[in-house]
Amino acid sequence: MSIPEQLEKIKGDLPQHVKLIAVSKTHPVSVIMEAYNAGHKIFGENRVQELLSKYDEMPKDIEWHLIGHLQTNKVKYIAPFVSLIHSVDSLKLLSVIDKEAQKCNRVIDCLLQVYIASEETKFGLSADELHGLLQKPEFEKLQNVRVCGLMGMATFTDNMEQVRMEFRFLKNLFNEVKQTYFQNHSWFKELSMGMSSDYRIAIEEGSTMVRIGSNIFGRRSYT
Repeated sequence: MSIPEQLEKIKGDLPQHVKLIAVSKTHPVSVIMEAYNAGHKIFGENRVQELLSKYDEMPKDIEWHLIGHLQTNKVKYIAPFVSLIHSVDSLKLLSVIDKEAQKCNRVIDCLLQVYIASEETKFGLSADELHGLLQKPEFEKLQNVRVCGLMGMATFTDNMEQVRMEFRFLKNLFNEVKQTYFQNHSWFKELSMGMSSDYRIAIEEGSTMVRIGSNIFGRRSYT
């Protein structure tokens, strides 16, 4: 199937309230433009350098999402244009994003990344660390970031029951955080979970954003 056909198939699969982030990392601009020309304008990149080069080359009406681990010293490069940062895993990083957003005279939407997998390689906050961050006075003072929800990555496993339990845990945590800290904030509504292998389960468990790459673009071409 072609990229436009794959996109159409996946979009037909998604409920109306679920946003599709087409994960374009490692794919060349020519390939991503096939998706853009088919009408898709939301793309996710893992690395700042790759995101910058694609931003320069591609149309400016694209909504770029940074979905990979973000180092504080790289924030300034994407602050002028990034639509959503999915992978905020510390108050320090959030504070740097706030500072750089202020310089650009904009408010940057962010998701707090929660560690839900049983693997040691994933980044993210524990549930306790998440509550701790949201209770800090420094968090209250941030003016140029808007925390819109949570993000998590399930364990890479064939055990879909485990994946389901991890997504369910994150959804319950989302509800708890919404109730405790964001009850009157309509923008706290996003739950970014689910990738090519598990997005259907993620949606069943409450995801509002799925990050899908290989099901659209085929296997990644690492060079």
